[in-house]
Amino acid sequence: MIRLTLRQFRTESVITFGLLAVLGVVLAVTGPHLANVNNAFQNACSNPAVLCTKATNPVVSTDLSLQGALPFVVTIAPALIGIFFGAPLVARELEAGTFRLAWTQSVTRRRWLAVKLGLIGVASMAVAGLLTWMVDWWASPLDAANKNRFDPGAFGWHGVAPIGYAAFAFALGVTAGVLLRRTVPAMAVTLVGFVAARLAVQHWIRPNLAAPLHESVSLSSSGLGVLSASVATGTVASLAPPQVNVSNGWVLSTAVVDRSSHAMTTQAVVHACPTYGQIANTNVLPSPAEMHSIHDACITKLSEIFHTVVTYQPASRFWPFQWAEMGIFLAAALALCGIAHWWLRRQ
Repeated sequence: MIRLTLRQFRTESVITFGLLAVLGVVLAVTGPHLANVNNAFQNACSNPAVLCTKATNPVVSTDLSLQGALPFVVTIAPALIGIFFGAPLVARELEAGTFRLAWTQSVTRRRWLAVKLGLIGVASMAVAGLLTWMVDWWASPLDAANKNRFDPGAFGWHGVAPIGYAAFAFALGVTAGVLLRRTVPAMAVTLVGFVAARLAVQHWIRPNLAAPLHESVSLSSSGLGVLSASVATGTVASLAPPQVNVSNGWVLSTAVVDRSSHAMTTQAVVHACPTYGQIANTNVLPSPAEMHSIHDACITKLSEIFHTVVTYQPASRFWPFQWAEMGIFLAAALALCGIAHWWLRRQ
């Protein structure tokens, strides 16, 4: 049974591991250069004579094509595993009618399904794990420079979570194939279901895995995203919350509030900074340098009344969140495999 299962998926296995080998060569060739660029910048900034406080690490603009492609590859790989490994696993047998021969042999239906799920499922998880490990190694200089691997856009292609994604996508494909008995519809359901599950976990479950932390930051140090005057109305035309960076953490929200936790309004800004009203009355905008000075003075005045509250998940929770999310998807995969087994026995 094991040999038969391996022969049935020989083509998919050769293509998948062949692509992994090609990608591994590409990463092995370009990875050391990325690390050298980052090391050169860090060594230069360690020199007391060089000021790198606001300098941009050149590693973030190196190999931009790979920087854009690799996260997409790791993100879509579990879905492809579910579509091409999971969906045809049983649906192809049911669609072609070969199950009538397979299920009349000495191998029981339970063992037949267990071998298929075990071998191909483990192979799927191994592919996702190996792919993520290679990309993590390659992107480690970028992670050190960007300090954003906990952000929703980066979390899903780091660590061990993609292994759980692959297991879930594979099990979802198998279950869809068992229920629908058609390969192509099962592929479509797998794609839609996997995307829906990923989005649901990212937006509703992951933020609630642990209670977030709250930190107050001085408004003078965090600033405001956009603060500009409208000559026509004498009010602040655009008032955006500050962008606060938490190193390797996940910022859930930022809000500017006063001591009573009341949000800052446009009217409060105009009241604290009457210069904006004066600009509106004169109907003449100052020079850019004068506007910059007015902006700084306004921020200083507002800092006496308001402060920034940052709600975030700290960097120390990255790996606990990774293991928790992988566990959630593995549990869902086991549940789906149980449904597939029950349905096959019922039929």
